[in-house]
Amino acid sequence: MKNIKTVIKLQIPAGKATPAPPVGTALGPHGLNIGEFVKKYNDATREKEGEIIPVEITVYEDRTFEFKLKTPPVSDMLRKAASIEKGSGEPNKKKVGHVSSQDIRKIAERKMEDLNADSVEAAEKIIMGSARSMGIEVK
Repeated sequence: MKNIKTVIKLQIPAGKATPAPPVGTALGPHGLNIGEFVKKYNDATREKEGEIIPVEITVYEDRTFEFKLKTPPVSDMLRKAASIEKGSGEPNKKKVGHVSSQDIRKIAERKMEDLNADSVEAAEKIIMGSARSMGIEVK
């Protein structure tokens, strides 16, 4: 068993990681081979092009690493479902779009592994709360 030095969490567009910041600045201080990470990440996320994929990188003391891909952020999936650029600056007053309950269910099922919820219904409530805070109505 290798000793873990640190765990780094990043959100990078799928298939578009580069050694430039934020990747280089996050991995550089730990002595990792940045080029190797960029290549492996881009290969692993190639088919998810256009999405932001969070990644959890476990760095070991011998400067090796492993990474685990997560599901895209809920806000990113809601923006795509509602076809909007960004959430509302004033979600209580100004609504910027709407999504259907089927969209909410699809997002909840996809996010289930990363959410702290026991059922899909509980996950849907979490997603609806995110939609509300972004100024997106659920119809």
